[in-house]
Amino acid sequence: MSNTLTAVSLFTGAGGMDIGFERAGIKIVFANEMMSEAAQTYNANHPAGIMVNDDIYNQLDTIDRYEGTDLVFGGPPCQGFSVAGKMDPDDERSKLIFTFLDVVEKVKPKAFVMENVKALGVLEKWEPVRKKYLDRASKLGYLCVPFVLNATEYGVSQKRERVFFIGIKDCGDPFFEYHMRNLFDKHKTIAPTIRELLASLGKAGTDKNPNTCTAKITFATSPIMRKSPYSGMYFNGQGRPINIDGYANTLPASMGGNKTPFVDEEYLYGDAKEDWVVDYHKGLVDGSIVPEFKEAPGRLRRITINEAIRIQTFPDDYIFKGNKGKIYTQIGNAVPCKLAEAVAKTVIDYLNECQ
Repeated sequence: MSNTLTAVSLFTGAGGMDIGFERAGIKIVFANEMMSEAAQTYNANHPAGIMVNDDIYNQLDTIDRYEGTDLVFGGPPCQGFSVAGKMDPDDERSKLIFTFLDVVEKVKPKAFVMENVKALGVLEKWEPVRKKYLDRASKLGYLCVPFVLNATEYGVSQKRERVFFIGIKDCGDPFFEYHMRNLFDKHKTIAPTIRELLASLGKAGTDKNPNTCTAKITFATSPIMRKSPYSGMYFNGQGRPINIDGYANTLPASMGGNKTPFVDEEYLYGDAKEDWVVDYHKGLVDGSIVPEFKEAPGRLRRITINEAIRIQTFPDDYIFKGNKGKIYTQIGNAVPCKLAEAVAKTVIDYLNECQ
């Protein structure tokens, strides 16, 4: 298979998954996204005009014009399955995983890749949904297996675990899952720490790193403690401190206000020898600090859009459209580009070597 593979992109968002697939050498012939700002972002970076800003249901009657395209990929909205959400099987968004298969049925690709939250791949609660999905894929002629991947193992400085349902058409390989896992291992790469990743941006408020989130950081008067200073809830809001010497937790789509993760500016870009939150956490644990409601010191601040872009492995020069809140949402909703690239390369390897 030396020819360039083509792909249909669904639930495209700002295009994080598309960047990964393009980096793997795949040509995208159609993209679909309902959020207008995300579609504008996609168009700003993909001027060929393949983006259709519309509800996917309105495209089902004509999508068969792409029949024979090599791949279909995308990440249907996951709020219905997310442990961070209501986990409601009747949520309309939960049904979109089957709309994804409606497109697969019409396009008949060699392979498909559907990304979603880890919960859909592992929780017993979703076993009936998983079975229904895999049965439907099988009826369409695809051997499909869910693979749970951790982004940190594929060059992404973020502890983001996601499931990828990967289906191969007319695949009679009894060792499919084993072969895929070996191929995934080939594309593993150690992610840089947050400090290494962000070092060249410099302090917030500079030309390379404009300050884009001014939501205050305040202390919780009734903190919920965990062993690590980077978990628990001892600040108000759901934004958590980031371990600069390690990896960020999953960047949420709800970033932009007090759910935006934060860093110790002086420890990241300045001369401080220790992360301020480590000392504060230690004091709460040993009782030497009494929690009270007040603002945190100014050296703690929310991550900027440019820092979030890097953590999600978008190119630095990627153009985002919309207001700051919408941009944070687009970044948080995206599949990290480097993770998507590893998935795409693994699928290509399988099609080349095992089909």
